[in-house]
Amino acid sequence: MPQLSRRTFLQSGACAAMATAIPSQALANGHRRKNVLFIATDDQNASLGCYGHPLAHTPNLDRLAGKGVRFDAAYCQYPWCSPSRSSLMTGLAPDTTRVYDLKTHFRQALPNVVTIGQLFRESGYFSARVGKIYHYANPEQIGTDGLDDPETWDWTYDPNGVDHTEEEKFLTDFTPTRGLGSAIAFYRSKATDHEMTDGIGADHVIQLLRQYRTEPFFIAYGLYRPHVPWIVPEAYFERHPLDRIRAVPRHPGETQIAPPPAYWTYPPNFGMDDLQQRQAIQAYHASTTFMDAQVGRVLNALETLGLAENTLVVFWSDHGWLLGEHEQWMKQTLFEGATRVPVIFAGAGVPIRGGTCHRTIELLDLYPTIAEICGLAGEPHNLQGESLSRLLRDPGGLWSKPAVSQVQRYATHQNPSLMGYSIRNERYRYTSWQDGKAGEELYDYRTDPMEQRNLAADPSISQVKFLLKTNLHDISEVRGRASVMSH
Repeated sequence: MPQLSRRTFLQSGACAAMATAIPSQALANGHRRKNVLFIATDDQNASLGCYGHPLAHTPNLDRLAGKGVRFDAAYCQYPWCSPSRSSLMTGLAPDTTRVYDLKTHFRQALPNVVTIGQLFRESGYFSARVGKIYHYANPEQIGTDGLDDPETWDWTYDPNGVDHTEEEKFLTDFTPTRGLGSAIAFYRSKATDHEMTDGIGADHVIQLLRQYRTEPFFIAYGLYRPHVPWIVPEAYFERHPLDRIRAVPRHPGETQIAPPPAYWTYPPNFGMDDLQQRQAIQAYHASTTFMDAQVGRVLNALETLGLAENTLVVFWSDHGWLLGEHEQWMKQTLFEGATRVPVIFAGAGVPIRGGTCHRTIELLDLYPTIAEICGLAGEPHNLQGESLSRLLRDPGGLWSKPAVSQVQRYATHQNPSLMGYSIRNERYRYTSWQDGKAGEELYDYRTDPMEQRNLAADPSISQVKFLLKTNLHDISEVRGRASVMSH
């Protein structure tokens, strides 16, 4: 299969302009197989217009959701980049991949695992990655391969824009003692979209679509925004006026609702005052809108090139991101805002347009769904998710599978290392820290959507807690046992 070199890209000029210059009927694919455009965003919570967020400006993702099915209750397996991405790409839970940090590669525990991109590659597809799909330390490893997996791809490209190479020195940083990968820091850039890492990535994805339009492809576009530091063109900040933004109201005793391991941000709100919190929220929304614009350029090219009808588009995020809820920021908690993610399926193989599914799903479910839609017979037999195909046909159909998330608290001089596990169904979330020895949480989202009442010790709901706890134990045991069997 021909390879597309970096030189070819650099000599190709304005990729988007070239794509729009060619009539779509001339570029329609010449095969009957369904293509896949696999779009990942970094640290993206559900602050999108199609998810009902009042301040979001995401017209392109809203348009994508209008052409397919939006999953309203999708959850990650681990609210941290590498464990989550390793899980999604292998179709196996963190207790099976044994990835709990940002340094361990999943092939250390699973050398022969077949990733989703690898499955497509072995099925005769052109498999390509542009940007961040597996973990890269963001921003330190932008422009490198990071923790990539060569067996997944025929071709890769690592964009590296001015947001990384030139503009980090201009940051406003509210948490200067933290590294840039977890600093609440931003810059209103004077550069253009095309000079940014994600903009460069969009250019390359468009060129890939153009070059491989007549072959079956699995093309993954991984964006770095809205991950910190929030460096995007100034115009995106202006679309989110500061006077419209409010910090999350503080509730008395907020950080005593759950047991101590539930909280990760110290001091609460990283010590930011009200104005700083509002500026940080503005920068996050600006970065989300910038991300949406780059996705829109790629989706427009897909249509212009005549590929939209035969391409399955899947949009997902590795985990959510807290913006002051529970006085917490970032990820690495088991609260709703850190574990809930946006997931959208549209295009080939998705018969519903503008559908919303309220059933609880996991990122583990993406691998078997995509493989089934594309009719890949070689799907691994040990995938731990379940195909969502029937929900794509009937978003309100019967479905009883819950979502399980987990996160580790590492040892300090005061506390030992421990793991927290959380199970979420359509109404409740139950969380157990170190098998309950370090505390428990139980929330009823029908009456308490902001997780302000921990019902774990409430005797009136003890039967609900027992059933959730039993279900969580059974699922976790199976996934942990799979890890032992893999060795």
